[in-house]
Amino acid sequence: MSEENKKTIHSSFWANIFHTPTESDELVQSLQAIPLFKSLTKKDISGLLGIIHNRNYIAGEYIFYQGDPGIGLYLISEGEVQISRESEKGDRVTLAVFHKGDFFGELALVDSEKRSASAIANTDTKLSVIFKPDLDEFIEKYPRKGIKIVQGIAEITAVRLRTLNEDYFNLRTEKK
Repeated sequence: MSEENKKTIHSSFWANIFHTPTESDELVQSLQAIPLFKSLTKKDISGLLGIIHNRNYIAGEYIFYQGDPGIGLYLISEGEVQISRESEKGDRVTLAVFHKGDFFGELALVDSEKRSASAIANTDTKLSVIFKPDLDEFIEKYPRKGIKIVQGIAEITAVRLRTLNEDYFNLRTEKK
């Protein structure tokens, strides 16, 4: 075959063999970065991939509404999500804006309470979701890993509570 007739063939099969980063590799890295899963090994986290659901939202679309049942933890793979709460008077207050690699909704993994705020995609957004029933089943099947996950949830909750206490204290002392 002459040099002119040779064609380069690109195959995803060979690319995967040579470990070109894939979406699942990126997801594993993102999960490892979340305090909730920080004490799990890469192998443990790979086991979680089977219970992760991918969802896409367009800009302006609600992911969930304030008052909805809390059913899962969301990890942002792409895009931006605004968390806002509406007062009884109808005023909307933005509580947080999250970006790629951030997560939200972790309290739904602990309790079955209603969402205290709404989550809205500010841009076209891709999310990876772990639903509570799937995680509960995973924890039941792998209790040692489950203990690590529950400890991670407790740590996140403690950090957020300390931050809230500090903010409350600062608000109270500024008024005086």
